[in-house]
Amino acid sequence: MKRLNYLMNGLAALAVIVLFAQCAGNNDKQAANAPAHAGGLLEMKIAFVEIDTLLAKYNFCVDLNEAMVKKSENVRLTINQKATELEKQKQEFQTKYQNNAFLSPERAQQEYNRIAKLEQDLQNLSNKLQSELMSENEKNSLQLRDSINAFLKEYNKTKGYSMIISNTGFDNLLYADSVYNITREILDGLNARYSAPVKK
Repeated sequence: MKRLNYLMNGLAALAVIVLFAQCAGNNDKQAANAPAHAGGLLEMKIAFVEIDTLLAKYNFCVDLNEAMVKKSENVRLTINQKATELEKQKQEFQTKYQNNAFLSPERAQQEYNRIAKLEQDLQNLSNKLQSELMSENEKNSLQLRDSINAFLKEYNKTKGYSMIISNTGFDNLLYADSVYNITREILDGLNARYSAPVKK
């Protein structure tokens, strides 16, 4: 169960890492494919976006994270409830076995086999639900990346930047004048385009 809880807590961090790596990778490709300018770097128009801020305040990302937290919690509750019931049955079996309460050794073996199968079924269910959560998390990361990239492409039609860099802390950008920080513009534009699903 500790392994499951650890995995659940790591899903949100995984999404951020995957998204950041994909966004950074796209920016690197765009930079590599950019045409050479006669004036070199002096003619380039560059801006940067703080990915941490985007992930924390882009409503689409916030909604995706909230949905994943709820699903993770539901999975955890389901597994814990089944594990508690299984543990109860194992203790009951142990007590009956120690008190010679079974009619025959064969009957005791049947009960043991039944409980062993329940334990294996629970492990299989846990693996299946964890796999589904990870798959959905990856799908969400791709949707988020595509949403941001689509907006940046449209946004840049009028802005004309040669390069828009993603920045997380000091990982990519060691220094830049705040005049080149377009995070607020991008965030406002993304949130203006996003329509949150109606909550049931």
